[in-house]
Amino acid sequence: MDKAYVRQIKEFQAGCLQEAADKELILQLCLRYPDILTRENLVCHLTSSGLILNENCDKILMVHHNIYRTWTWTGGHADGDEDLAAIALKEAAEETGVGQVRLLLPEMASLDIIPVYGHMKKDRYVSAHLHLNAAYVLQASEDEALSICREENSGVAWVPLAEAPARSGEPELIRIYDKMLKRTGVKF
Repeated sequence: MDKAYVRQIKEFQAGCLQEAADKELILQLCLRYPDILTRENLVCHLTSSGLILNENCDKILMVHHNIYRTWTWTGGHADGDEDLAAIALKEAAEETGVGQVRLLLPEMASLDIIPVYGHMKKDRYVSAHLHLNAAYVLQASEDEALSICREENSGVAWVPLAEAPARSGEPELIRIYDKMLKRTGVKF
């Protein structure tokens, strides 16, 4: 019987050749690595991210990430949780302080293999590895209070869509954001 996360990945409808290829590889890696939901797997592990739009869909709620030192989306590791959408929602709330975050689209909006370069975290070196990332388009009200999660980020802000590419120091993620926005009918 398929695990919940495997079913969610199988149900994802790839929108481009990259997503189709990444989906196939991610499914193979899920079969190969029984510990793929944990950081114990040093090669690759499942993560989930959220691109949070305001109610008018003209701003993105971004965090200034401590490790990457740039403005980015929210997200994190599965850490044993099989519900990829729930992970994206949990991480969005934890990293922004917003209490009411919801799925704008009910289904996964992007599936990507994201390389993570080696870095320091909590005085420990983390070797380069792959994030097998399920991403969701989320929505929250600009009226919600924001708060910084000091362990993860140094800033939280609503950023106009047109300014998001310039704020991000990760051009590869802008490509992913663009794919996700197109699924909602929104453009940069």
